[in-house]
Amino acid sequence: MADIQRWKVSEPRHIQPYIHLHCGLGEAPYYEETTQTLRFVDIVKEKLHTVNLERGPSSHTIIELDEAISTTAYIEGTEDELIVGAKKGYAYYKRNSRKLEYVKKVWDESDGQGKEERMRCNDGAVDRAGRYWVGTMNDPKVQAPTDEGVLFRLDPDLTLHRMIERVSIPNGMGWSADDKKMFFTDSPTGNIFVYDFNLESGSLSNRRVFFQYSDEDGGVPDGFAMDIEGNLWTAICGGGKVLKVSSEGKVVGVIEMPTRMISCPGFAGEDLFVTSAEEEEPEKYPDSVEYGGSLFRVNVGITGMPLHRYRRL
Repeated sequence: MADIQRWKVSEPRHIQPYIHLHCGLGEAPYYEETTQTLRFVDIVKEKLHTVNLERGPSSHTIIELDEAISTTAYIEGTEDELIVGAKKGYAYYKRNSRKLEYVKKVWDESDGQGKEERMRCNDGAVDRAGRYWVGTMNDPKVQAPTDEGVLFRLDPDLTLHRMIERVSIPNGMGWSADDKKMFFTDSPTGNIFVYDFNLESGSLSNRRVFFQYSDEDGGVPDGFAMDIEGNLWTAICGGGKVLKVSSEGKVVGVIEMPTRMISCPGFAGEDLFVTSAEEEEPEKYPDSVEYGGSLFRVNVGITGMPLHRYRRL
């Protein structure tokens, strides 16, 4: 235990609520290096947040959306348009008009009646070949999660592939620096899985458990970010912390947070920005309420892996 790095809320040089707000479910922090802007979403309240990190929290803006967005990515060759995971599938988000335009809905008649209504997208990531991977789950506004979620892959030519079936709550995903492994989180299982990954074909094989979370403090692994040394920084939703997990699947660092419902980290330089959600059990955990839904900044002394752009043809 002596080798585990620790960051605590009582050390303000490391961690502080960067923006004190009350997202229903803050997610998907993404640093836009060209504009020094961090964007993140509130899935429950259907908002897109942005903040210029050079100007600081006073630059925080909130954009009302027509429907929930859960994950965002850049498109190669443009700064004016994003590709996102929304309620019904993949959509383009026009930054000037602030409108969504679906480019690939993921459900059809073969999925049975009501699938589009009771599902939504959740976490996502783009691989080095420019393919956008997005996981889907039951929309909690409609019903409790089951295992009818799917991890989809959208290729640059808009071909849609079902990569992993029978998923409950798909969350953090990413690739090793050599592109030979893909990591994928299914939160209720407590597992981050690892697959052999073929960059050329985009295929997955040989699933095994990379990291299994089991702790008396409770919670499940949620979103994660990868640093340049191959460590995974995974949020523990319901456990009030972010774990630094080595490339060998061992916990080597812990960030203790002032609220339980930690959802997703994302790098901006050597700062880790961490989103959170409102406390689900306020009467049981009153100390978690004040900062539930806030955005946090933690200096962790290492930079993140570069994020890739969707290669639209």
